[in-house]
Amino acid sequence: MAFAVGFLVFPKVQQLDLTAPYEVLATLKGSKTYLVWKTLAPVTASTGLILTPNATFATCPPLDLLCIPGGAGINVLLEDTETLTFVRAQASRARYVTSVCTGALILGAAGLLTGRRATTHWNAHDLLAHFGAIPTAGRVVRDGNLITAGGVTAGIDFGLALIAELTSQAEAETVQLGIEYAPAPPFDAGTPETASSAVLAAARERGAASRLEREAAIARITGR
Repeated sequence: MAFAVGFLVFPKVQQLDLTAPYEVLATLKGSKTYLVWKTLAPVTASTGLILTPNATFATCPPLDLLCIPGGAGINVLLEDTETLTFVRAQASRARYVTSVCTGALILGAAGLLTGRRATTHWNAHDLLAHFGAIPTAGRVVRDGNLITAGGVTAGIDFGLALIAELTSQAEAETVQLGIEYAPAPPFDAGTPETASSAVLAAARERGAASRLEREAAIARITGR
């Protein structure tokens, strides 16, 4: 049987959270990849890219790997019973339960992070504790069958780590070379620790509205 990989896709998803690990995991021989949403209607990512689901919550088969990407669209999903029910059901039988960026908060809202080490985007890392998780620094954090990746581009690291586990390090390195994944950014501002105080403040301000919505949703969920 094919190794079934399923990505939750939803309006205002951060497309690179999804497409980065998708690009890596789609190379896995014998796998079949699903983009799953409530309907098969195309959805628009946060930056305008159109993504088309190929499975619904009702038609998606049992997944070997469930991946929840993040983005502004998770704010609504934190309280969406239909989505959380689907996530719990698939997670209960999946070999790997995974997330990229703020997708980890969906796992938290589904009750899947209690007592487990997890990471997420730096600007949401503190929110993990509200779901009983153990916030842990790292590009990729593993706790049993739970694998969470940090912000956005960490999805590539997560994908490569899975390829190595499922096949071999040599295969993962071949995939890495194929996509020429050799980060050498023009600026050393990729983490809060290396960015200047002005850049950090600007980034926080840019995400402030979404952060407030997220905090309010989490407060309603957890009663805090």
